[in-house]
Amino acid sequence: MAGFWLVKQEPTKYPFEQLLRDKKTTWDGVRNHQARNNLEAMKKGDQVLYYHSNVGQEVVGLCEVAKEAFPDPTADDPRWLAVVLVPKKSFARPVTLADIKADPKLCDIPLVKQSRLSVMPLPKAAFERIVKLGG
Repeated sequence: MAGFWLVKQEPTKYPFEQLLRDKKTTWDGVRNHQARNNLEAMKKGDQVLYYHSNVGQEVVGLCEVAKEAFPDPTADDPRWLAVVLVPKKSFARPVTLADIKADPKLCDIPLVKQSRLSVMPLPKAAFERIVKLGG
């Protein structure tokens, strides 16, 4: 059974378009305990929404977990983890944070309730709703 997630990245640091060009990326540099635990829970094949934070504040694409959690190569402490993500597709229409907050089916998801968390699980219904809104 697949899991459903959302990851956040500033588009000025690593935009989704760059992931499309790179064809995969190591999702590293996470230094929040709850986000690290979420990385640890990700399984190969899980579906991941890519959210541009700060600039844009919108879900712009869909990825998949290609490699499960392993020690983050950018950390000195092996307790910090990373995963490998591969892009699946860009959304035809980005789904903005305002769209999500205005949608009664989405207003209680972690993106709204725990806005500073960089890696978060999503209920399947919320994930599917955002994908549908993104075209």
